[in-house]
Amino acid sequence: MLAPILTLSILGLLFGIGLALFFKIFQTKEDPRIAQILEFLPGANCGACGFAGCFGLAQAIAEGKASPTRCAPLGLEKQKKIAEMFGIKIEEKTRLVATLICNGGIKAEDKFVYQGIETCFSANLLHGGQKTCPYGCLGFGDCVKVCPFGAIYMDKEKKLPVIIEEKCTGCGLCIKTCPKKILTLRPADKKVYVMCNSIDKGALVNKYCKSGCIGCYKCEKVCPSEAIHVKNNLAVIDYEKCTNCGECVKVCPTKVIMQII
Repeated sequence: MLAPILTLSILGLLFGIGLALFFKIFQTKEDPRIAQILEFLPGANCGACGFAGCFGLAQAIAEGKASPTRCAPLGLEKQKKIAEMFGIKIEEKTRLVATLICNGGIKAEDKFVYQGIETCFSANLLHGGQKTCPYGCLGFGDCVKVCPFGAIYMDKEKKLPVIIEEKCTGCGLCIKTCPKKILTLRPADKKVYVMCNSIDKGALVNKYCKSGCIGCYKCEKVCPSEAIHVKNNLAVIDYEKCTNCGECVKVCPTKVIMQII
């Protein structure tokens, strides 16, 4: 009885020693620079950079396969510090923030009462959602749930998401999540934007939403910089020309052109 126990014990010991030696001989040494890069990264593992997480991006940067600018939440200063570690230069980019381009919410008519799973993704699967406007916000807050930085919350009265620009990193996860594509990125220093996404004609927009762009051209006519034009029945701002003068905001009859003061 003792012999089998001793035999198994010896075999277990030998296998253990063998595995330890195998690991020591064939282990891959981690680049110490990866840990240094990880100290700068936010650790949210949001995946907006295109990698599985912060470690994946750090590894790619260390191997010269990715730029620090791939991480939008990192910010320019930290991006520069990582670039200095590798003796490379990075191109300075304008800070971008997520922007809601729908002002519907409770102002937009419903075409039926939705009683399914309360997510925008699920609602959109059923005839494009409960809203008569085929381009508007469905109001279930998928964007809020996906934001790793707490930069979005739902306005319960308006039933629309609100973006806290001070917290927004421009990662774009909310944009990817929204089934209606009513979130976009805007240069943070540009304070004027159009809160509508509909390309339907004005007469139809008036029927299903009290706060939609009707393509009246008033904004286009009054802009001194020729920075706003109506395309496919929707006012579109050219941010390379926009000076934040706010003239378009003053003349918009449906108040869908907003300006952050």
